[in-house]
Amino acid sequence: MTENGASFSPSLAVVAGVKNLKLKFAGEDALLFKGVSLSFREGEKTLLLGPSGCGKSTLLQVLSGLIPRSIDVPMIADETVVPERWGYVFQDPDTQFCMSYMDEEIAFVLENLRIPRDEMTPLIHRYLAQVGLDLPDVHVPIHTLSQGMKQRLAIASVLAMEPEVIFLDEPTALLDTEGTELVWSTIRSLSGDKTLIVVEHKIEGVIDFFDRVVVLSGDGAMIADGAPAEIFATMRNELQQYGIWYPGVWEHYLEIKPRKKEAHLRHSNDGRGVFLEMNDFRGIRGSGRPVIEVGKALVAPGQWIGVIGNNGAGKSSLLLAIMRLIKTEGICSIAGREIDNVEQAAENVAFVFQNPEFQFVTHSVREEIEYSLLLDGMSSEKRRGIAEKLMDELYLREVTSRHPYQLSMGQKRRLSVATAIVRGQSLLLLDEPTFGLDARNTFSLLEKLERLRTEGTSIIMVTHDERIVENFCTESWTIEDGRLTDATDLSAQGNMASPRQSYA
Repeated sequence: MTENGASFSPSLAVVAGVKNLKLKFAGEDALLFKGVSLSFREGEKTLLLGPSGCGKSTLLQVLSGLIPRSIDVPMIADETVVPERWGYVFQDPDTQFCMSYMDEEIAFVLENLRIPRDEMTPLIHRYLAQVGLDLPDVHVPIHTLSQGMKQRLAIASVLAMEPEVIFLDEPTALLDTEGTELVWSTIRSLSGDKTLIVVEHKIEGVIDFFDRVVVLSGDGAMIADGAPAEIFATMRNELQQYGIWYPGVWEHYLEIKPRKKEAHLRHSNDGRGVFLEMNDFRGIRGSGRPVIEVGKALVAPGQWIGVIGNNGAGKSSLLLAIMRLIKTEGICSIAGREIDNVEQAAENVAFVFQNPEFQFVTHSVREEIEYSLLLDGMSSEKRRGIAEKLMDELYLREVTSRHPYQLSMGQKRRLSVATAIVRGQSLLLLDEPTFGLDARNTFSLLEKLERLRTEGTSIIMVTHDERIVENFCTESWTIEDGRLTDATDLSAQGNMASPRQSYA
């Protein structure tokens, strides 16, 4: 197997690895991996980098044994080393919970380890305390936790397994800045001598944690393996070529594509030219208590509003309420018409869920993009032309025939955006549309949205990325404890621009 690029003693045991890996998804002509060999030694902290769709998550699943033991994907390898004790933390913690309550989730793990019931309570408190969830009452419904708390609970459930190797697949993808810092603080304090293999796009501030960086190309080939300082000093051109996040990537992007103020595009919010208007508007879930309240807000054509706030503040609920996907009270008019249901909203509004899989209804990428156009009675030739243009713009051409559920998270995210914008609705509601995306696809998507905005489309986008708000949005809305508390005009800050050249 390939020796590690980091300075680890060769005497340390190899705890995970694969030699000459070849893998192919059903229905695909090309191999994803064409002979990749990697090994990971005891106590090593490795960061896997690569563009969206290159196979990072798939590689984690192979190294953990999920492929092919639990996930049936054809693969061959000359040798595999699967850890005896391992834990896996997914991007979305909700996908790995088995129980409804926080303490029961840890108890479920302990039961599978055959821990006697009378020994469980102190262990439950111990593992929850390790990740900062030492609440007075640990019998808390998981659905009431913030995303950051859910991710720390997922880590606690993995720690309860006493793993020797922990696989982390973008563990902070859905978290705000505070949640990201808390999760990484937890990982740093608890990893100790454990082996960690991590896929992550949000690498600012955590590079110093890793001993080793492995870089994959777009087709899953290993192009670099070494210490972080060496990789980022010598591989800058390759990282840019493949659109991979690296420290300083935003600064480089703004150098080649400076954002310039175009104040003439800014629309007055005094009631003239208003496309969406909310007055004493509330979104309600469950027991009838409002989860989002808006006193008054106006959106004009050509505005791009960044919705910011902590996890659990009510940002997603705002979008769901506007789309009438949850019960509402008060006034929310769109294009001069008060909206009563989701069908009426969909005439003018396109919605992108935080979880892209919620939107998929067909069996291929092309069919998914064309599906909405069927409602318009468009000819098959015209539908295909529109779909192909969008696939080119959002880098989906190479996965045209693949089932949406077989895509990487970044590809799923780009497909969900494509299905939302294909009909050209006047208002886009986007819930974290850039999570899971590499640098190239992030900037490409933002530039596509900017072009739509300059043509008059209104955008309301939930995001945790302050750089997007600063450099692309015309206004920011702050949500705190279920209320829209602040609307800030950003158009005078020089952050509105027309696309000029591509990043990659």
